[in-house]
Amino acid sequence: MATIDVDQLDMRALSPEDFARLVKDASKADLAEVMAGEHRTRVLDAVFARMSERFRPDRAPSRPSAVHWHLKGRPDGADDHYELMIEDGTCTVSAPPEHEPRVTVTVEGVDFLKLVSGNASATTLFFTRRLILQGDLGLGAGLTDMFDIPKA
Repeated sequence: MATIDVDQLDMRALSPEDFARLVKDASKADLAEVMAGEHRTRVLDAVFARMSERFRPDRAPSRPSAVHWHLKGRPDGADDHYELMIEDGTCTVSAPPEHEPRVTVTVEGVDFLKLVSGNASATTLFFTRRLILQGDLGLGAGLTDMFDIPKA
């Protein structure tokens, strides 16, 4: 991604499959540069905005579920916080979170990009302690099944 002029990249016009290919083709250093730079918020906002479009209501939990995301690695040392509210067959996104979480997912920004682009396995990230789940582990384990994740 860093080899592409991120200033000129229209994240909303980029298809999920093209985004997945960009992440796949980028080196870890390139992804880390993007996630540590001025474009981090724009990239994360675009990814989270697409989540409601990629949501699969047929795989949603039957009760309202707030999923909090803590994305580590911000340049100032803090985390970015987003919330997915899954309720009545819909998925809405807010930042910062507004509800009590049913599950909280903590992950580094680079690993998050790989996860949401289909370039990393949630199971592998979890068992290598690069993805931390707190709360309802069943809900957390099923999160990737609730979204149509692109394949690069």
